[in-house]
Amino acid sequence: MRNAALVFLTLFFIYFAQAQDSTEVISKKKYTTQALGDYAAPTINGILEDEAWGLVEWGGDYIEWQPDENTPPTHQTKFKILYDSKNLYIGVRCYDSEPDKIVKRLSRRDGFDGDWVEFNIDSYFDKRTAFSFTITAAGVKGDEFISNNGNNWDSSWNPIWYAKAHVDDEGWTAELRIPLSQLKFGSAKEQVWGFQSTRRFFRNEERSVWQRKPVDQPGWVSEFGELHGLKNIQPQKQLEIQPYTVAKTETYEAEEGNPFRDGSENNITAGLDAKIGITNDLTLDLTVNPDFGQVDADPSAIALDGFQIFFQERRPFFVENKNIFDFRVSQSQAGNTFGSDNIFYSRRIGRSPQGYPNTSDGEFVDQPDNTPIIGAAKFSGKTKDGWAIGALESVTAQRTATILNGDGDTRKEMVEPLTNYFVGRLQKDFNQRNSYIGGIFTATNREQIPEQLNFLHDAAYTGGFDFKHQWANRDWYVGGNITMSHVRGSEEAITNTQQSITHLFNRVGAEHVAVDTTRTSLTGTGGNVQIGKVGNGHWKFESGATWRSPELELNDIGFQRQADDVRHYTWIGYQTLKPDSTFRRVGINYNHWTAWDFQGNHNYLQFNTNSWQNWKNNYRTNIGFNFAPIEYSNFALRGGPRLRQSPWMSFWNSINTDYRKKLRFSFFHNGRKALDNSIKTYYMEGGFVYQPLNALRISAFPSLRINHDKLQFIDNFDDVNGSPRYLNGEINQRTLSMSFRLNYTINPNLTIQYWGQPFISRGRYSNFKHITDPVAKNFENRFVQYTANQTTLSDGTYGIDEDLDGVTDFSFGNPDFSFVQFRSNLVIRWEYIPGSEIFLVWSQDVTQTGNPTEGLLPSLGDNIFGQKPHNIFLLKATYRFVL
Repeated sequence: MRNAALVFLTLFFIYFAQAQDSTEVISKKKYTTQALGDYAAPTINGILEDEAWGLVEWGGDYIEWQPDENTPPTHQTKFKILYDSKNLYIGVRCYDSEPDKIVKRLSRRDGFDGDWVEFNIDSYFDKRTAFSFTITAAGVKGDEFISNNGNNWDSSWNPIWYAKAHVDDEGWTAELRIPLSQLKFGSAKEQVWGFQSTRRFFRNEERSVWQRKPVDQPGWVSEFGELHGLKNIQPQKQLEIQPYTVAKTETYEAEEGNPFRDGSENNITAGLDAKIGITNDLTLDLTVNPDFGQVDADPSAIALDGFQIFFQERRPFFVENKNIFDFRVSQSQAGNTFGSDNIFYSRRIGRSPQGYPNTSDGEFVDQPDNTPIIGAAKFSGKTKDGWAIGALESVTAQRTATILNGDGDTRKEMVEPLTNYFVGRLQKDFNQRNSYIGGIFTATNREQIPEQLNFLHDAAYTGGFDFKHQWANRDWYVGGNITMSHVRGSEEAITNTQQSITHLFNRVGAEHVAVDTTRTSLTGTGGNVQIGKVGNGHWKFESGATWRSPELELNDIGFQRQADDVRHYTWIGYQTLKPDSTFRRVGINYNHWTAWDFQGNHNYLQFNTNSWQNWKNNYRTNIGFNFAPIEYSNFALRGGPRLRQSPWMSFWNSINTDYRKKLRFSFFHNGRKALDNSIKTYYMEGGFVYQPLNALRISAFPSLRINHDKLQFIDNFDDVNGSPRYLNGEINQRTLSMSFRLNYTINPNLTIQYWGQPFISRGRYSNFKHITDPVAKNFENRFVQYTANQTTLSDGTYGIDEDLDGVTDFSFGNPDFSFVQFRSNLVIRWEYIPGSEIFLVWSQDVTQTGNPTEGLLPSLGDNIFGQKPHNIFLLKATYRFVL
């Protein structure tokens, strides 16, 4: 199989080497601006009536980009640009022969719905990063920081700028005022910036651009036109201070006799955020006692494989400029390479305390919910010379739990030590911005770890080096990274790490790893290398390899699911470049993956083919198929031997109706089935978005997941009749949830948003068995199943009598479960002046343990309705001083 893959890849590369089209040379457009001089600055009201606009010529001649690239757009667009010592001014006219049909949908900031026009400014002129400003015909502003040459658009960037729109008989117009303090640029006497403008003509779902960009041309920022005429402008050092105060009330069901859970809590807190421009290129962000109360709750989830669940970061301090600190260990176009694993995972900072006190019957515990961030600082930016710099320092407080015994005496026990987190990131562009090299370093240091928290590392350090080189007009690239980790701690801490599910050095049959209970440190490596083609023609591809040694450990400040993996991947994609009578665009892809562990076991081989379609009526569909003839798991038995997984096939498919319509639907489903029926899973999610008014949007998306696995891990028992037992069972699991959202936009600065999600996951176990031959080819030969005579259930405990001598050989708790939860957020947000906001938030949580014998809907209703929820009410006010 390996030889066949090598032959295939060799032929593939030869094909590409011989079949390269000549790269089309696109001339760069230039627009020359002019200083206001003695003219009064334009009044930002959306009407191009100010005398100053007569100073410069119109820029225009937009060309269609989507769906039919390099053709005239339905309606033309033109703009003018002026500047003074403090601001950049843009006026734009979007022609439309039917102005009454212009779509003006309201939303909060970054809504991007309806007709809009966008301006991208590469003021660094590094051809990789840019600042994006969008204004819709309804007056909604959008702003994003563009990085990685257009592969990342970060909408968490929220600069202070001003814009208005106006509809008239010729279409619509808009005016923008962008303070130079919100941009980053050098100190040259005469500046040249990269510049691009995009218009969305909503009725035809058409995009036109000022600077032509062919569909098959790689990158985005590197293809911009140029803005000339900027003379004698001085870089502006940004200084913003934003204090806040929060009043918070919590109500919940009181626990009888527990003084720590009397039914309510109240507090008032205050804090400060600051943004200081050290230079025009580099910014220092500070936060003292940050509050994240207005952040949405995480969606409900449950995992049976033992691995941690990845959740997106939502807290504003960590989200803004996150691209600079991003260091993916093994991201790939092919996917299925642990793409979420990252050296820096900011949700480790301020996490829930990792310890819990030891208690006796009759004792009550006041356990902290989270670890406060005492303070944090972030120094980040990019210089005109191509240096991207990031440094983040954060200190989280020591946390203690209070324990009250039956005599009224209290004691305190530490559940999280004082911890310092540091992240440093550096990256340098060179070779005319076609290449970069970079590095990252992180450090986690915990102070005075007590005996009860000895499972935590005293210190954890990671370092990484990454690079990318592009050539042939950025059509081709080679890139990769190398990662190293080092953790230190007590013998208990390092033993705990070796035995964690990420590593499992204690697994049976692994000759290349073994638990060493005397070790006080662990050092590991990982990396990724890849080559690919992304431009110039219909075909794209990427092929590479990634590895992570058994000792690699990133989870103190990073995110890592598992170690001990060497993986090869290849992705080949074909895309159409022009619409036809049926499709706007179509793509077809092929992927394969194969993996080994460091002992040389071939654990994985999977093939995939998939296709996506953008239909003429703007419906979007996709479909994909997988086949995995080889799969073994080092982790399924949680320290037991390597387990064969039966060959399986799977599919996925989705359909989305035209998302421009006020009522649109979508449906997604996937399924997986082992060839011997040992595993069957199915998931479906469907729903609608309805916008009866421009200001109101309602959506509901119910989902159902079915999981039928005849070999679901339950527990391990070390010594049963002289040998271990790896206990598994057959699980029938059903998971039902629905995400409901309601957004009402009174105006772009005043919005009401609601999100709610009922969730239930129920699992029923049967046919208990223990593994006897974990790598047997036939499924039935891998285990011995216990009979009804060998199995008893009493008071929620199963007993197994293997030899039927009337004596229970081992027992375990009933693994059946029913987890019921309802979470919701109601947020009223008012940006009363640019950058200053008031939040009114109501969060609600009901979490219950249901009865696994009941049906899904009855159990969901009984455990949500009529229960006293945990309510959080908070009022947060911020004021942003710009100095």
